[in-house]
Amino acid sequence: MEIPLFFRGILVITGKNIRLYYTKPPVLMFGLLFPLFMFFAFFVGRNLDLNTFFPGFLAMMIFFTSSSVGPLITPWEKREKTYERLLSYPVTQDSIILGDIAAGAIFGIGISLLLWIVSTLFIQVPISNPALFILGFILGTLSCATLGVLLASPASNNPPNVMIFSNLIRFPLIFISGIFVPLSQMQGLGLTLAYCSPLTYMVDLFNLAMAGTSVLSPIVDCGVLIIASAGFILFTKVIQKRNMMKGL
Repeated sequence: MEIPLFFRGILVITGKNIRLYYTKPPVLMFGLLFPLFMFFAFFVGRNLDLNTFFPGFLAMMIFFTSSSVGPLITPWEKREKTYERLLSYPVTQDSIILGDIAAGAIFGIGISLLLWIVSTLFIQVPISNPALFILGFILGTLSCATLGVLLASPASNNPPNVMIFSNLIRFPLIFISGIFVPLSQMQGLGLTLAYCSPLTYMVDLFNLAMAGTSVLSPIVDCGVLIIASAGFILFTKVIQKRNMMKGL
């Protein structure tokens, strides 16, 4: 059975992104080395409560790995003058966006699973609900990958500028999302900001799946992650279409 052109376009774009961008220095730095160093800094040789802190750390790993590929693709291709050529092929804008998201999600799942397996060699990682853990892993990876693609949407052909901009968004999110301060201990403005971050809901899902406790319902967590992913895709389409109409 022949694969429809739309899905063939997604597969081709995803394969192209995997071959070209997985080994780029910014992706390796923020998608692999940074989460690895954060793991050693926070857990090796320290007597921390894993039920409290490891779900947030795992969410942070997924967040950085999944959102590291997307911010590099579009500005890199605009700089190399291949973005316009890509648009001339029989692929749609949706295929390009979903291909970029799939590349980020695959990278995030692969690296995060690898780091999680390595983590189990050093510490005992509890998982009380495997099905919810897998669901949180998938939804969290997709939401972070779509955010990464959205961060690449501004009209720029300078990858360092886009990477700096993406880090200005990503780094503050890890401090307001219940990773270092549990959501149950937040109040006031901090709690309000936490609810504005999709990363918060992934952390809450992992807390329920691994430690058995959460602040929000898993239905709320999953629903927000799905809505956030759809919203990021919609904003990405709007911004990229506007840029194309302006010739950017």
